[in-house]
Amino acid sequence: MRRACATLWIVLAAAAPAAGAGRFADAVAVAVSGSPGAYQFRVTLESPDQSCSRYASWWEVVRADGSLAYRRILEHSHPDEQPFTRAGGPVPVGPDETVVVRAFLHPDGYGGALLRGSVRSGFAPWLDAPRDFGAALATAAPQPERCLY
Repeated sequence: MRRACATLWIVLAAAAPAAGAGRFADAVAVAVSGSPGAYQFRVTLESPDQSCSRYASWWEVVRADGSLAYRRILEHSHPDEQPFTRAGGPVPVGPDETVVVRAFLHPDGYGGALLRGSVRSGFAPWLDAPRDFGAALATAAPQPERCLY
């Protein structure tokens, strides 16, 4: 029995998200509704929120060329609600357009798990994303005006 527990632990550790590894905000799920050019995205994030000093401050939808399609500002930290889901839109993308969904952790930035796919085909982890993909978007508008708590 002790050996079975050790084997189970190894399997769980291997299945844990690797990209953010607790330091960044991870995009872990996406659900989409609506119509082409005006979709509503429901994005689930997991992040090491502590307070306004360290929290997931937005999630965004990024086009394959690295341009911003949509950004959902998060106005407060979620230290006691992990993972958490927030909806946003309308997101102006087509049903077959490949996009990336990711999150930004204030003050550490991008670096967590990303999801890539399309409305029609669904989303899956993007494990080999270039480290600098869409890096310039960190300073693009819109930006959070403040963190409430």
